[in-house]
Amino acid sequence: MLTNKVAVDEAPVGVNADAKPRKKRSQMHDVWKRFRKSRTAMFGLFIIIALIILALSAEILAPADAINPGYDIQDLGNTFAPPGGEHIFGTDNFGRDIFARIAHGARISLYVGFVVVSISMVTGVTLGALSGYYSGIIDNVIMRIIDILLAIPFLLLAVSIVAALGPGLRNVMIAVGVAGIPGYARIVRASVLSVREQEFIEAARSVGANNFRIITRHILPNCMAPIIVQATMGMAGAILSAAALSFIGLGIQPPQPEWGAMLAESRRFMRDHWHMVMFPGVAIATVIFGLNMIGDGLRDAFDPRLKK
Repeated sequence: MLTNKVAVDEAPVGVNADAKPRKKRSQMHDVWKRFRKSRTAMFGLFIIIALIILALSAEILAPADAINPGYDIQDLGNTFAPPGGEHIFGTDNFGRDIFARIAHGARISLYVGFVVVSISMVTGVTLGALSGYYSGIIDNVIMRIIDILLAIPFLLLAVSIVAALGPGLRNVMIAVGVAGIPGYARIVRASVLSVREQEFIEAARSVGANNFRIITRHILPNCMAPIIVQATMGMAGAILSAAALSFIGLGIQPPQPEWGAMLAESRRFMRDHWHMVMFPGVAIATVIFGLNMIGDGLRDAFDPRLKK
């Protein structure tokens, strides 16, 4: 007696039974893949990584003596030394090593950038999310305050705040941080307005999610792309604004080796001793250039139209 026996465990023809299902790639993986394809963005990332390494190794490159920190060791018998030899960037009018001061100044610049971006981003994202989600009178009040801040030029607003609070590192960070709030608020508000009407937000409401959970767990994660790009650009603006305030005497005060303050101290010697002005200026320009290239790369990487 013949029986038709079917092997139920056989795989279909052309299909590998041992093949594992492909893991779904995350959005950040796709963003990083597109980001690293950009040579300019990767070059900017290399610049910022080199700056971070320089800042972390400042104590090794410029160790302190018994009295002075590494950036403030004076050699009055070797003032205005040109670049080369023991002092690769030369020395200033007090015989201090310019490379050591730039290395320690990198710490201040990075610290100012991170703190300022944190102040601006946390406050601006909060105000923008509340304004975009609730609308009505809350939106009107918040946006009118933002419009008032936007009516004042960024640097002029920062100068006004520092003039009221007084010069110093903490006040500079507060002033530049407050001046940067409107940019984040406007970007987040626009993003929230486009996300809050999506179907998944209605689904979250239908299952009883409260407003706080909807904003923090559903809306803001879908608004992170423009926030990250704005934070990168904002850090460049924060470093440049802090240097500008120090240059006009309202920011970080000497003898701290802030790059803008170094430029201000050196400008009276620039005719005869070019290196005192050149190297702090190149340091500022390089870090701003690197951060702007990273920001451009992130903007392109987060653009969904570039997905393949």
